[in-house]
Amino acid sequence: MQYLRYFFILLILNSFFSQKAFAQDETPDTVYTGIYITSIHDIDFKQKEYTVSFWLWLKYKNMDFDFVQNLEVPHAKTVIKSFSTVDTSDNQVYLLMKLQCVMKDSWEISNFPFDRQKLGLSIENSQYDSKALVFAADTLGKYFDPRFTLNGWTIDTFKVSTKIKAYETAFGDVGLSKPHSEYASYDVNMGLQRDAMGLFWKMFIGMYLAFFIAYVCFFIHADSIESRFGLSVGSLFAVIGNKYVIDSSLPESSSFTLVDLLHGITLFFIFVVIVCTVYALNLIKKQDIEKANRFDNRAAVIVLALYVILNAYFIYQASLF
Repeated sequence: MQYLRYFFILLILNSFFSQKAFAQDETPDTVYTGIYITSIHDIDFKQKEYTVSFWLWLKYKNMDFDFVQNLEVPHAKTVIKSFSTVDTSDNQVYLLMKLQCVMKDSWEISNFPFDRQKLGLSIENSQYDSKALVFAADTLGKYFDPRFTLNGWTIDTFKVSTKIKAYETAFGDVGLSKPHSEYASYDVNMGLQRDAMGLFWKMFIGMYLAFFIAYVCFFIHADSIESRFGLSVGSLFAVIGNKYVIDSSLPESSSFTLVDLLHGITLFFIFVVIVCTVYALNLIKKQDIEKANRFDNRAAVIVLALYVILNAYFIYQASLF
């Protein structure tokens, strides 16, 4: 009877340690990951892409992970590994790589050129899911060099995080009970602010010159119909041409952007100038020259004041976001 009791005790202990060993086997290995961005360049609004170059290092114990072959950068159009070195001393793998990726991204152009963009970059292992490995961020040191990172932009936020990303598919694995997979992800999120004033004047100075050319009509005598209408109509085409030039460098958008708003305001006020010209011409035909001149003087002040106030307001609002 005593031997039978020992047998059951040994059986229970064996079961306990087996379950514990199984639980340890199910614990995913941790991959300590760090990044240092050396350059962000070739930002292409039309193609919705940008190029980023960075150093990436990973430290882990499982030799089978092989990030040299299994590294995946989601949302990347191309990934070029220009350098990699592997150190397997101290019973762990230390992998250092230099990568250049052409990333696809969606741009927020509602307040262009006073826009702020959020760029994202993530790292995954294409072979092993979250049951086998998880990422942990190496937060020692800086993540980028502001001197060489991006010309014309300022990186105002930089966040590194890790998470488990879900895919609603089994990737053809019939052993899974439902079409659901989870992979560990190392994510980098950057907030960029554009140095906008120089670009703003470079893009919109033609539009403002066109408006002021039309505005000169108020200082031309009302009976000079050809001069006044010629300047106004020419200014309309100049503003439309300026808008097409700016739109050609931006992605298509269904929203009403700052570019659309400023051009729309300018076209409207040039149309107001034309309407004022027609009214002044009618006064001249009625031989009311003094009233026509008085109307031109008042209209010149009101149109200019409203145009400047509306432009300043919308530009200020865009620069706040």
